[in-house]
Amino acid sequence: MIEIDSLIGEQMRVVGHLMFRGGLRIDGVVIGNVVAEAGQYGYLVIAANGRVEGEVCCEHVILDGEIKGCVICANLLEMQPHARIIGDVWYKVLEMHGGARVLGHLHPLESRGRTAAIMRPRA
Repeated sequence: MIEIDSLIGEQMRVVGHLMFRGGLRIDGVVIGNVVAEAGQYGYLVIAANGRVEGEVCCEHVILDGEIKGCVICANLLEMQPHARIIGDVWYKVLEMHGGARVLGHLHPLESRGRTAAIMRPRA
């Protein structure tokens, strides 16, 4: 299990792009892209009250909140029952629980030999 190194609390609102390494948990709101640093393992948890309005790019995402933007997950995307994504999703492995929703297209990364590094948004 990866440790959570950084936390954006429920009462916090961040406007701007975030680049992180290690574990990041979002309980608040981020208006901007959330990107794991290139070459570093990124573990992102977006809690039920958490929201990101921008692109998300990292190795492992656990989502129970909302993302309004494209998601690029190089390894595992876990969508919990309250998860909502409004945007296209690129993933290697997808786990969707009942109740999770995606309004967009799903693109398996290996289906066309794409890698997350090619599709990495700028932070």
